Amino acid sequence: MKYYIIAGEASGDLHGSNLMKALLKQDPKADFRFWGGDLMQSVSGELVMHYKERQFMGFAEVIFNLRKIFGHIKFCKKDIETYQPDVIIFIDNSGFNLRIAKWAKEQGFRTHYYVSPQVWASRANRVEKIKRDVDAMYCILPFEKEFYKTYDYDVNFVGHPLIDAIADRKQIDENDFRKTHQLSTKPIIALLPGSRKQEITKMLGVMLSVVDDFEDYQFVIAGAPSQDYDFYKSFIKQDNVHFISNKTYDLLSISFAALVTSGTATLETALYKVPQVVCYKANAISYQIAKRIITLKFISLVNLIMDREVVTELIQGDLNKKRLKKELTAILKTKKREQLFLDYYELEQKLGGRGASENAAKLIYNSIRNSNN
Repeated sequence: MKYYIIAGEASGDLHGSNLMKALLKQDPKADFRFWGGDLMQSVSGELVMHYKERQFMGFAEVIFNLRKIFGHIKFCKKDIETYQPDVIIFIDNSGFNLRIAKWAKEQGFRTHYYVSPQVWASRANRVEKIKRDVDAMYCILPFEKEFYKTYDYDVNFVGHPLIDAIADRKQIDENDFRKTHQLSTKPIIALLPGSRKQEITKMLGVMLSVVDDFEDYQFVIAGAPSQDYDFYKSFIKQDNVHFISNKTYDLLSISFAALVTSGTATLETALYKVPQVVCYKANAISYQIAKRIITLKFISLVNLIMDREVVTELIQGDLNKKRLKKELTAILKTKKREQLFLDYYELEQKLGGRGASENAAKLIYNSIRNSNN
């Protein structure tokens, strides 16, 4: 069968690649055409457009790039018509994907969605559009099934794919890793400033502002695969800062603590049992718009899943050197660290067991096969 998959960022590329591997187990002759990244490309099929070519963070950035975005939407529709897939699988990336889903449903294509848009965070009225335009939804967060149920929309909770992605990784030799990347024996504080240029620009400078206050530690920037070192180096002024590209999971596996930009990375850090401070700072216009739309108590996935504050969130004006130093000091000390480890264990139980990609792939494949019979 022919699968057209649309993912829009690094996390979507990861989830998409694992879903593709699982689909190949169900359907060895599966033919893939996709919008994604290097991980999906390494599995099979043909890459239409890389996610780094269409990354826009925040409301203001989207507005400034509307002509380019609408051009991508027009091209995507034409490409789907030419390919004629048996199913279109959307992965997160709601701003783009929900527009394609509406059109695709009208054209008679099967529409499946893996990794639900965060409609529970804002604009819940989009649920009615999702019910209309999406044949099947596969959720990875436990509270999403109950959320959709309140709108009389039956969805599938398949578990979280990060559990598999992390569990399946080969354990690294810490001494070799430190030697390869010229790291000392000091405990590591990982800096995860995001994957988009806009968010890195907002976050990294503040994260690096506390480096000189923690001389007994070394700081390591986790470089995103979509960005070159030349972009990062202008931010680095201290000697006690290292840079490692495209090795975030390896870095987290040996880190003592982390400063993390809000997003999927907060959950990844928690699953690696690394105490963290969550950071978020957006364009001022984007932030003011978001404040009026988003109704959540928290911004990090860790706190949202647990429905209470487990990790400290420093948002917009609160993300400054003084507060960051205070909160980083707290997670380096025993009492706060011990509580975080207990909370992280509870978090993992809530996410369910292994097999999210396999669960989703089976449901997708069986749905298409049954509808063809």
